[in-house]
Amino acid sequence: MNSAGEVWDCPFDYAEALEFDPLLRQLSTEEPVARIRMKYGEGTAWLVTRYEDVRTVTTDRRFSRNALIGRDFPRMTPEPIVQSEAINLMDPPASSRLRSLVAKSFAPRHVARMRTRTERVVDDLLADIEHAGAPADLFAKLAAPLPLTTVCEALDIPEDTRPWLRGHALTMMNTVQSGREAAVQAKAELRAYFTELTAERRRSPGDDLVSTLATARDDDAGLLDDRELAVMAMVLLITGQDTTTYQLANISYTLLTRPDLLDAVRAEPARLPRVLEELLRHIPFRKGVGIPRVATEDVELGGVLVREGDVVHVSYLTANRDPAKFDRPDEVDLERESVPHMTFGWGAHHCLGAPLAEMELEVAFSKLVARFPGLRLAVGPGDVPWNTTSIWRHPLTLPVTW
Repeated sequence: MNSAGEVWDCPFDYAEALEFDPLLRQLSTEEPVARIRMKYGEGTAWLVTRYEDVRTVTTDRRFSRNALIGRDFPRMTPEPIVQSEAINLMDPPASSRLRSLVAKSFAPRHVARMRTRTERVVDDLLADIEHAGAPADLFAKLAAPLPLTTVCEALDIPEDTRPWLRGHALTMMNTVQSGREAAVQAKAELRAYFTELTAERRRSPGDDLVSTLATARDDDAGLLDDRELAVMAMVLLITGQDTTTYQLANISYTLLTRPDLLDAVRAEPARLPRVLEELLRHIPFRKGVGIPRVATEDVELGGVLVREGDVVHVSYLTANRDPAKFDRPDEVDLERESVPHMTFGWGAHHCLGAPLAEMELEVAFSKLVARFPGLRLAVGPGDVPWNTTSIWRHPLTLPVTW
């Protein structure tokens, strides 16, 4: 059993359209549990890349997110994105209470109500695109505004505040060292904004997601406290718009450059949910890794001894391409047997907003394909510019015509 070996330098800065990161592929093939060094943070970490090992790390209580607090852990951004009080750094059973309360906000009746709002927003955005005429930038006109508008309407955030909030969220995701001071300030200002907003909703609750959170009660532990509520609302804003924006753009690009997939959706609209699931599995939606965990005792993973106190990262990207779990994993196969992908995470930190994101994607693409049956790229695939300075992978613009 190995406990140490080569340390791999992992900048995780690969950003060639939606091609899979060759370093991640090499690690998953040659050393599925590897010791890595990252651009920011102290020391080294383990990187776990196989599906079953990722599932172990994300469900085994011997791996703790909470143990990260106070550590300058290896990471991709100069300033840690996550708040120290956030649910993302809690372990069960402490996190279970918060997840239970937040899950109430994504109950079917609430998602159904948000779907009605989302359908209206999509109709308005597509009408604006049609009215302005071709060519149109699908990123600027649909992918960017839809998730932001949807989550801000769900949180009842005033329209004139939304660009400021999105700008601050983008600043926090930057991977450039020179942006560290701005990221620290953006995090503090967002925190202050949501502290004030949630205090107001606590006093005068309305028919919005923040108010639902503020009044949701756990039978054993009562309401979220003021700090928990503010941080949770902030997390919902960030996770509720960024990832969905980029996946809207990435899936659009994939469909527009794969006529066979787009034709399948046009011919059988009922297949859209299955197409979306396979594309969510297939698309490398981010660079590298996210929030790690710390081993609280010695654990063997894939024949490697992970010592107590070691930081352990997982790669959902490589798990989604694990040939032991998915036949021909690098292909998009619309007839693939249903195996749960890890794009929304796994275990105690599976994304609580996944039902909202999936609903938005389904509404957006069903309406987009129906309204613009001749939709196609207005430029060659090689002329689409891509983001290179954030943890997220996505086109910066997506010119289309019809």
